[in-house]
Amino acid sequence: MNADRLSLDFAPFLPWPVLIGFAVLALGVCLVLVFRGKRGAWLRLAATLLICLGLADPRLVNEERDPLNDIVAVVVDRSGSQNLATRPAETEETLREVTEALKRRPNTEIRMVDVFEREGSSDGTRLFETLSATTRDVPRDRLAGVIAITDGVVHDVPDERARLGFSAPFHGLITGRANEFDRRIELVEAPRFGLVGKEITAIIRVEVQGESAAPLRLTLRQNGETLPARPVVPGVPFRVLLKLDRAGLNLFEVGIETAPGELTGLNNILAIPIEGVREKLRVLLVSGEPHNGERTWRNLLKADPNVDLVHFTILRPPEKQDGTPTNELSLIAFPTRELFVQKIKEFDLIIFDRYSNQTFLPTLYFENMVRYVRDGGAMLFAVGPEFVARNGLLTTPLKDIMPAEPTGSIIERPYRAEVTDLGQKHPVTRKLDGANEGTGPIAVKAARWSPWFRQIAARPRDGQGLMTGADGLPLLVLKREGKGRVGLFLSDHVWLWARGYQGGGPYLDVLRRLSHWLMKEPELEEEALRLMVSGNRLMVERRTIGGPPGDVELTNPAGETLPISLAETEPGLWQAEVTIRRAGLHRATNGGLIAFANAGPPNPREFRQVISTTEMLQPVAEWTGGSVRRIAANGTVAVPRIVDIRSGSRFAGSDYIGLKPNNASILRGITITPLGLGFLGLGLLLLPLIAMWFGEGRRRQPRGSA
Repeated sequence: MNADRLSLDFAPFLPWPVLIGFAVLALGVCLVLVFRGKRGAWLRLAATLLICLGLADPRLVNEERDPLNDIVAVVVDRSGSQNLATRPAETEETLREVTEALKRRPNTEIRMVDVFEREGSSDGTRLFETLSATTRDVPRDRLAGVIAITDGVVHDVPDERARLGFSAPFHGLITGRANEFDRRIELVEAPRFGLVGKEITAIIRVEVQGESAAPLRLTLRQNGETLPARPVVPGVPFRVLLKLDRAGLNLFEVGIETAPGELTGLNNILAIPIEGVREKLRVLLVSGEPHNGERTWRNLLKADPNVDLVHFTILRPPEKQDGTPTNELSLIAFPTRELFVQKIKEFDLIIFDRYSNQTFLPTLYFENMVRYVRDGGAMLFAVGPEFVARNGLLTTPLKDIMPAEPTGSIIERPYRAEVTDLGQKHPVTRKLDGANEGTGPIAVKAARWSPWFRQIAARPRDGQGLMTGADGLPLLVLKREGKGRVGLFLSDHVWLWARGYQGGGPYLDVLRRLSHWLMKEPELEEEALRLMVSGNRLMVERRTIGGPPGDVELTNPAGETLPISLAETEPGLWQAEVTIRRAGLHRATNGGLIAFANAGPPNPREFRQVISTTEMLQPVAEWTGGSVRRIAANGTVAVPRIVDIRSGSRFAGSDYIGLKPNNASILRGITITPLGLGFLGLGLLLLPLIAMWFGEGRRRQPRGSA
């Protein structure tokens, strides 16, 4: 629809100061003549006025304009706290009614503004920042109003009117109830690292809103295991002693009970991830019969700064009788009782390298070793021909924990070690350089490693065969025994790889991974579920030596549980990436495994206060003449009427909210009609001049006749 606007404009021939000065001077002279009663003074005054008007060049301006629609910004808060209780339903119903009312209003454009939490951030609800970014292209004179549907918990309210960015009336329609109550637990202080086996202190605080601060029951879980509960007083910082029982990630879950009718239980649980660091890994290496690879294990373990190595070597087997006193052969007497009875639990790993009971240990000592393993210790046997000899380790109680059973024969011919299908998935032997030249995910071909020349033939028992040798017989076998672990290397020729014979092989990777798996390093667990945060991405990683693990159930900070499909990126390694939509605690479960990851700080700002409020937005409403009100104070949604208020400083009433029409338009064309030029202007100027000439002529005629 077009609208014409007619107006009077001036385009003076002289600058306005000059023109005004001339007019004042001329009019002053004319007024003096009028005051003295001179004949023709009025005509001179009229002529002067017309001359001044002509010099001002008046003109009629006719503008053809197209009116522009008013813009109304409808801001919808879709942050985490808006997903609680009945707020989603209230939001959608209010949005529907507001939208329908605005559609009935003529010349109105609706600008929808959805406010989400920034992906992976912890800034809370940035309502005004999002509004400013979405309406950046809207001129101030076209914004008729802002209607915000929110719970009122907004974290970027301007602290002064000049920073608001608009002058249109702001109306806040608040979801939620006035009688809400909530409990939350927040982390005050906790270390990021701690020593394994040592206690550390974390400080937490429980806060309540809308209810009395009565003592609450605090629950504690460590790596999925429930610990004794304890009482805690809200508002008072509380110290919790946490003991790290493993290297790597130790996850502590601190929680409080959710009360009936509480707004949400999402902020009633707190995850405290702490990295456990071992002070030193203590390894006991017992070398038996001397052989070419005797120092391979020693050199490897001594090169690791995290390993505290105790090494004993048996220099003379019992069958060797040369008359030399024992005290002249050994630098230190072999302290069998001290090592295998008194201090055995101080070691993380015991390695027997070609040991054949040269010291004739009593059966009680071997039974103590078996008990040590089953209670959580680790033992590795690197064996040679002595393993099947008479009075060897197979004649001791250690036979019960062996992962393979020797047949009694010794293979002495060239062969190449290969990784089994299971070994391709196991962290100890996965992706060994040169092990897999196939194209499929678990394809295995002959390895490019140097040959070995001796192997102890054995039959698998209840262990996991990761490597095979001659005739496909097991070469490296692992086993879980009770709470502990056992490894069996059925060859003493790994030193050929260390010496680089015919190109060698990955002995460092194999031996280091093997020893660290036995010592329960988390990075080498074959069945594991991990969540890792990188920027705004959440990496889901599932390690398994079985078949496809299926979907991972991922629960986000809002309490929504989503199935996450995994893809096999390597044999035994399944991964997926998820965009972090909301900061907070993420929980993943699969196959009985549980993993946690905290995106952002431990206390996300969005869930630090979840009680709906009208107070935060009240200053903005006062600055703009708007209003803030609850839309479901009585349990049912009641949206106020939307009316137009063209003038005034107040744009709200008890049952209505007002918009300010702006009458903005676009200029399509303009027509200018001069009033002081052309025949019309000339005629107007001549009229008083002719009248003056005629009057002067009549006065002079009688004098001429006389």
